[in-house]
Order: sequence, then structure tokens, then C-alpha cells
Amino acid sequence: MARPFRKKAPETPVRVDIKKNDIVKVIAGRDKGKQGRVLSVDRVRGKLLVEHVMMIKRHTRPNPQRQVKGGIAEREGPIAASNVMVVCTACGPVRVAHKVDKTGGKTRRTRVCRKCGAVLDRKA
Repeated sequence: MARPFRKKAPETPVRVDIKKNDIVKVIAGRDKGKQGRVLSVDRVRGKLLVEHVMMIKRHTRPNPQRQVKGGIAEREGPIAASNVMVVCTACGPVRVAHKVDKTGGKTRRTRVCRKCGAVLDRKA
């Protein structure tokens, strides 16, 4: 007897206090101790792509029409957001706190270091 197909409920996004271009340090997993820059953040799955962390090998078939050369390419794999910590320029790896500023009618939340209170949001 076949089981009826049940649709999976949509996942609620995980709260991730890490943004693109943050410098993070891996605190758990096979690449523990490595540091890198965040390339992308997937808030639905709670995963990050970090530069030179969780490198995986991808076998690609050559495709002459798209000028794709075949072979084994190395690229970053996703890592759980819980396995990394944001690096403060003064302290090192730290937990993130939020400071709420009310200026006029606007409310701004800025990320700050829990150890020294330095602002982690850099203006680009």
C-alpha cells in the first residue's frame, strides 16, 4: 500500500545575525579554526557560504557551446550559521548584540560586539 504524498510545510526563516561580507570564524565542524568572508546567506535554510571554508569538489562535464571546460572544480559548500562566529576587529570571535537607536521617528538596530561594544556594521 502506497503512502499518500504529504507536502512539506514551508520552513520558517532562521534568525541569522550574519551578513554578506562579514568576517567569520568557524567554531565547529571539519574546518574548525578557519576564517573567511561570507559570500552569501541563506536565511531559509540557516546556511552560509564562506570563502575557502567547506571546500567541495564538483565534477563538471565539458560543454563546448557554453565554453565550459570539464574537470574537477573546487568550490565552497554551505555551512550552518550556528557553526560560525562573527569576528570583531578588536576582540576576535564574538557573539552579536543589538543596539537600538531612536533618532526622530526612525528606529535603527545596529549590531555590536558583546565584549567591547564596537559597532560590527560597516558602512560600504
